[in-house]
Amino acid sequence: MFQMGSATRASVQTELLSGLTVALALVPEAVAFAFVAGVEPLVGLYAAFMVGLLASIFGGRPGMISGATGAMAVVMVALVAQHGVEYLFAAVVLTGLIQVGAGMLRLGKYIRIVPYPVMLGFVNGLAIVIFLAQLQHFQLPVDGKEWMTGSSPLILFTGLVVLTMLIIYLLPKLTRAFPASLAAIIVVTLIVILLDLDTNTVGDLASIKGSFPSLHIPSVPFTFETLVIIFPYAIVLAAVGLIESLLTLSLIDDVTNTRGRSNRECVGQGIANTVTGFFGGMGGCAMIGQSMINVNSGGRQRLSGISAALFLLAFILFASSLIEIIPMAALVGVMFIVVMGTFEWSSLRIMGKIPRADAFVLILVSAVTVATDLAMAVVVGVIVSALVFAWEHAKHINVKSYIDDKGSRVYELNGPLFFGSVKNFLDLFNPENDPDDVIIEFQNSRVADHSAIEAIDNLAEKYIKAGKQLHLRHLSEECRVLLKKAGNLVEVNVMEDPKYHVADDLIS
Repeated sequence: MFQMGSATRASVQTELLSGLTVALALVPEAVAFAFVAGVEPLVGLYAAFMVGLLASIFGGRPGMISGATGAMAVVMVALVAQHGVEYLFAAVVLTGLIQVGAGMLRLGKYIRIVPYPVMLGFVNGLAIVIFLAQLQHFQLPVDGKEWMTGSSPLILFTGLVVLTMLIIYLLPKLTRAFPASLAAIIVVTLIVILLDLDTNTVGDLASIKGSFPSLHIPSVPFTFETLVIIFPYAIVLAAVGLIESLLTLSLIDDVTNTRGRSNRECVGQGIANTVTGFFGGMGGCAMIGQSMINVNSGGRQRLSGISAALFLLAFILFASSLIEIIPMAALVGVMFIVVMGTFEWSSLRIMGKIPRADAFVLILVSAVTVATDLAMAVVVGVIVSALVFAWEHAKHINVKSYIDDKGSRVYELNGPLFFGSVKNFLDLFNPENDPDDVIIEFQNSRVADHSAIEAIDNLAEKYIKAGKQLHLRHLSEECRVLLKKAGNLVEVNVMEDPKYHVADDLIS
């Protein structure tokens, strides 16, 4: 069913060490997102373990890391607040089933329609979101949240963050035998312990000690009313999870010069969420930050994701006391490096060189990602890109007019005829001054949609009122099928076509 992909001892070691690094970075994220969703920390940690494990086994992108995410947590908070955590578990189960269905219907391929400026905006926006999420750790966990003040706490925390980043940056220049992020976490933790430095640790967030997740059927009434409550949330969670997972998949494809399988990833994410809902987890999807940590640490195969999940479980069961002493500054430093590696700095350089519409879409998607959520940002970006595309192509339609040897006026149409270009199309003709017989030549054009059919019919009516006849010539096979389906909607003659050898008369 799957291949670990690590054939040598060295590659197995790299995958395992990379998985350990990712597991350490998963802990604070899972706890933080559990708080966002309004559930206990272990609910987030169980989700990080189970989603990470099952998505790595069944998903379509080796090396990609999945777990509890903020994008899905912000959708869950309203459901938990109104109906309780049991309804969340039921919604997560349904979310997984919807995602499996999307994969079986092969809907994952539609991620290809996401334009490149939207991808850049998604990456930049997510980098900003990750950066902003780290700022909360510069606060003191007393009486709510207070920003660190004074020289000692703030300078100490900032210094440890900078030290972590320097180790991650400089160590690969000396050796690549050991993941730089893991080395930085170990070194900074030892410094804090040996020097007895007073700084925030993982344990200040919450205790991560727990037992092995057990089967838990959601305690909700199995009624249509329950379905009505959870279905809207499940749809949104499924959409958010798949969009973030598939866009992360595309990003990892670009970074590793390999290709994942989008439909299999949909199924893998669905299996992971369905099972997680039955084991008391909050569900999740792919995580771009942890995926980049994994890739940058050398993780390329399924073994790294599987080991990250198992290491996380080991932390929960056996090593919570050790993990809780890790300074938050070390993990923040790792995430800041992720931010720097995730943000597409080249997009700033090319901003003045690309079309203004593309630059606008890039900035818009980044802003919407930060202000709302990823799914909304991608939908907005795709819609705006499509409208810009339609507007630009609407300008491309033009016509060349002449009188043929039979005395008919011939209009040679160039450019697609669709909803965006119909206004310009109608302005190209002059029914009052044309001869009795008019031909529109479609050899360099095509009828694309119902708006185009309606425009042709409106034009035909104008010629009929003027006592003249309109013909269409050299329609492509697809255009003729579209017109034939329209039936009585179109009152024009389709001339015998020497290229396609057909003769249709669509006059009612």
